[in-house]
Amino acid sequence: MKKPNPLHQALFRILRPLARLLLRNGIPFGEFSELVKRAYVEAALEDFTDDRRKPTDSRAAVMTGLTRKEVKRQREILAGEDAGSRDVLHTNRASRVVSGWVHDAEFQAKDGEPAMLAFDGPASFSELVKRYSGDMPPRSVLDELLRVGVVSVEGESGRLVLQQRAFVPAGDSEEMLQIFGEDVSDLIATIDHNLVSDESGQPPLFQRTLTYNNIPPEVMERWRRHAAERSQSLLEELDKWLGPHDRDISGQETESVSGEPVRTGVSIFFFEEPAGNGGRGGEEKSFRRRFKEAI
Repeated sequence: MKKPNPLHQALFRILRPLARLLLRNGIPFGEFSELVKRAYVEAALEDFTDDRRKPTDSRAAVMTGLTRKEVKRQREILAGEDAGSRDVLHTNRASRVVSGWVHDAEFQAKDGEPAMLAFDGPASFSELVKRYSGDMPPRSVLDELLRVGVVSVEGESGRLVLQQRAFVPAGDSEEMLQIFGEDVSDLIATIDHNLVSDESGQPPLFQRTLTYNNIPPEVMERWRRHAAERSQSLLEELDKWLGPHDRDISGQETESVSGEPVRTGVSIFFFEEPAGNGGRGGEEKSFRRRFKEAI
């Protein structure tokens, strides 16, 4: 019997929940297949180029297994797309408004916490939106933040109160799907970097997972709350350190510093699923050994 390819096994595990999401959103296999071809062609042309030679359709065809005709078709589609529509908007506008509210001293109270804001006027919510969300109507941004519970209205004064330090959209909305694309892409990029870090001579990026597979169901509700509270606390602590360095918040001119700006961050996610026939034994020992080595 042929030994399973470890990469194939890993890919199937990635693709299984992805297939569920695609089917729920009405994306048939043919449409997904077209996107995969496009991604293969772009990766071959951009990520595996020889600096001395311009990448060719023939070389991309050899790498991807596609015909030169198909490579040319996908390349032309990529070239014809508006680059702005393909580039990931790494931080949506509502999220930038919340970040500005947290970090910008003009919108903070004397104790350094986010101030309660009037909708209009100096240092108001409208001014905050104008500074961090461009041409978005302040009322539209406020309606969305109210809808998801990030902002509330103080009863007596009518001023706006920031209830949460992060904007998290709900459901299969455009914003949520954008977050899905960013988070999965970032995780895979980190794993790919770590797989070749020894070969490339670059230090590995931080990547850790805590996993147990024999937890009694009655513990889960307490565990969900505990994990969420501690994770949120850690992210807020990291945000306090990194946020003020963002040029949009610090006001530092791009031209005043050398080098291109860097997108960076830390992602935390919670997972749970039935353990199936996993049992305790070897799986638990494997977990402990892996976790110790990861640290």
